[in-house]
Amino acid sequence: METKLNETFITLGGYVEVNKFRYLYFMIMFTAYVLILCSNCTIVCLIVIHKNLHEPMYVFIAALFINSVLYSTLIYPKLLIDFLSETQVISYSACLFQWSGYYCLACSEFLLLAAMAYDRYVSICKPLQYPIIMRKTKVSITLTLAWFLPVCQTSIPPILLDNKKLCHFTFKGIICNSTIHKLQCVASLALNIYGLIAFANLAILPLLFIFFTYSRILIVVFQSSREVRRKAAQTCLPHLIVLINFFCLFTYDVLLVRLETDFPTTVLFVITLQIILYHPLLNPIIYGLKMKEINKHLLKLFCK
Repeated sequence: METKLNETFITLGGYVEVNKFRYLYFMIMFTAYVLILCSNCTIVCLIVIHKNLHEPMYVFIAALFINSVLYSTLIYPKLLIDFLSETQVISYSACLFQWSGYYCLACSEFLLLAAMAYDRYVSICKPLQYPIIMRKTKVSITLTLAWFLPVCQTSIPPILLDNKKLCHFTFKGIICNSTIHKLQCVASLALNIYGLIAFANLAILPLLFIFFTYSRILIVVFQSSREVRRKAAQTCLPHLIVLINFFCLFTYDVLLVRLETDFPTTVLFVITLQIILYHPLLNPIIYGLKMKEINKHLLKLFCK
């Protein structure tokens, strides 16, 4: 433990600390961060600039990409500094902030995906009522709730943990995630239960809602023409791919602290990389290739 101005510092005992290829990893992660920023911001700009993309579906996609940029910016700058440092340390309060922001933005992702599923449900199952149901006011309220609700639920645990006594000052990981609980002298059962409740509210319930809306969509689609089935697949398939990928990674991360198994550092490093690397890069690729209107504008942009 190091102390400076009454601040507690913890060591990040991740894979970067001892690996001789850390400078290569720095270049790979720096390149990935630049690609994440450029790809996500490019599509957001296209949606803002082109009026034919000012529809609820594309607004939610833009919000999803903004979320990815914030998520990556919360993690990558500190991670890149750690790759270049001989020792990796972070203040306990900064670690709590990163942990809180990490889960806040991840939960926002689920709520945004649920909002997109509802938008697709109304568009396909109630096309005549779509302009009335999906008004700009409702879209604005939905976006506000998608970011506000996770902030409310994920801000409580860091406040409670801030005054907890620590017996361990080496964090086994490269980012501050759910395993921060293992730094405490005595694990808090109440916080573990609260975490599972928050996980159910902000991940499981949106997931069940998405499955319900897609089951309704499938029923309507199979009773419709071939053209309707093609359009439904074109807009819904990217959404499902993103959802399944993100849910699997997020579930692993949440349950990690509740598993007694002591994973090797290399395994934790690889899985963490998937969480912070694949998803922010996967979103622009999937939506850019599969969404016809976005793909069309991208081709125009890069063919000039």
